[in-house]
Amino acid sequence: MTPVTPESILNWVEGEAMHEGTNSFIRETERLLIRPLALDDLPALTAILSDPEVMRHSVRGVCDEAATREFIERCSSCHASCGLAPWALIDKRNSELIGFCGISPETVGNAEEMELGYRLAKRFWGMGLASESARAVLDYAFSQKQLGSVVVIIEPDHIASMRVAEKAGFSSFKTMEYHDRAVSLYRLTWEQWNALTNKGLEC
Repeated sequence: MTPVTPESILNWVEGEAMHEGTNSFIRETERLLIRPLALDDLPALTAILSDPEVMRHSVRGVCDEAATREFIERCSSCHASCGLAPWALIDKRNSELIGFCGISPETVGNAEEMELGYRLAKRFWGMGLASESARAVLDYAFSQKQLGSVVVIIEPDHIASMRVAEKAGFSSFKTMEYHDRAVSLYRLTWEQWNALTNKGLEC
């Protein structure tokens, strides 16, 4: 039996991404294609994750090329094991990688939660793309993966991220400490998401 390694996982993901047709993409929105991250994304993603403004509220801080490679490997492993991960956001106009959005397991307190996370290159801020991608990812997680709930962790002064979460359907939160930071933990349940999608999310 061939051993499973980060390299073999990445080769599988890259092979999947090269398939022709819509099956190579997890979700499509009005302006974005959403697919697994691959090593080909390393230069573009490094440029995004090494920007101090983009990573200001990240517990991991700015990422150099080595740290970004490790992040891609973790995302690929997560996607292979549970079918969810931070995924690449691709601008449909020019096939440019503009950031990532996805859901992955995260230890919060003493519990494992499925956490929504997103990062966009600074020049794409303020266009509604984070909310657009978050809604698509949540729809996949609840409709295809049958998750019971998803959380998002936001620092109180990160107003832009709060707006993204609220537009995606999050409303209630509790205050807690996370990596020695005061944060708001928002939770969205399957029942809440189902009610919102039946009603129609406001843009």
